[in-house]
Amino acid sequence: MNDRIKISKRDFFKKAGAVTAGAVGASTLAMPYVRAQSPIKWRLQTYAGPALAEHVCKPAVDAFNKAANGEMVIEMYTADQLVPQGELFRAVQAGTLDAAQSDDDSAAAPVDVAVFGAYFPFASRYSLDIPTLWEWYGLKEIWQEAYSEVKGVTWLSAGSWDPCNFATTKPIRSVEDLKGLRVYMFPTGGRFMQRFGVVPVSLPYEDVQVAIQTGELDGICWCGITECYTVGWADVTKYYLTNNISGAWAGSFFANTEKWNAVPDHLKQLFQMAMDTSHYYRQHWYWWGEAHYRTTGGKYELTTIPGAEWKTVEDEAQKFWDDIATQSPRCAKVVQILKDYRETMEKAGPPYRYG
Repeated sequence: MNDRIKISKRDFFKKAGAVTAGAVGASTLAMPYVRAQSPIKWRLQTYAGPALAEHVCKPAVDAFNKAANGEMVIEMYTADQLVPQGELFRAVQAGTLDAAQSDDDSAAAPVDVAVFGAYFPFASRYSLDIPTLWEWYGLKEIWQEAYSEVKGVTWLSAGSWDPCNFATTKPIRSVEDLKGLRVYMFPTGGRFMQRFGVVPVSLPYEDVQVAIQTGELDGICWCGITECYTVGWADVTKYYLTNNISGAWAGSFFANTEKWNAVPDHLKQLFQMAMDTSHYYRQHWYWWGEAHYRTTGGKYELTTIPGAEWKTVEDEAQKFWDDIATQSPRCAKVVQILKDYRETMEKAGPPYRYG
């Protein structure tokens, strides 16, 4: 009897052990996969200073880091924090940085189309013009082609920012008032406005406010009114010219090609979504801010150059476009697209174009 009892207990525990092992095995298989390797880490530098970066870059980086769930982490740095803005593209190319958010123009991208980055004069009237040109008029494919010829950097996505207006310490009420003004500007926009006597000045982003206070600068033509208030330039300039030389800044995200290729496809798609979210946020943030600060900001006296006189500046831009078109067949192609787009918008009439 006792032997039978012992055997039964032995059989019971054997069977119980087998069941338990099976259960453990089943539960182990059902557990989610946990990455044993360290997360991918990127360093991204934006063209924007700390206050502006809080709106134009940080929300996208924060959203990506949260959604990546520990598989990848992007560290964001602001303008000139790791490398000077003029060396930004080369830093991504060399792998000093893994990625950048900037216009092609001020980052000194070594491609012929870089001249169209930032504020190509009068290429856009509204912020929606930029995504429309890239997604529906072929600029996306042209940018992909241009950057495929540059070793080490992958162009990822373009979006729009704010318009480009003058904010100055002296009032501008005529084209004549532009002469001799020392103004912080993007390279191409500065080249164009030299035709009207403006003296473009290049400085580190964070030095601009002090340069205005000390009289080294007479103002900026770098942004719209939203940025002026956000970064503090509205505290050191008195006048805001409502005529702009471009309706929207064109900027992009870039990545070191080797680092980009090493990112799994699902994280590449996640980064694309983060960029798209960033583009969308800026659309409504700037659209809100440009009207809000004009009407309730209280720090600026708004001035306007009469339309008939300002048209001379717009007409000169067409000559500037033709000069740029001679730089390469690809530049000529972009200029033709801009002309076709402008003609379409004018034919469409309000709300696409007025007057």
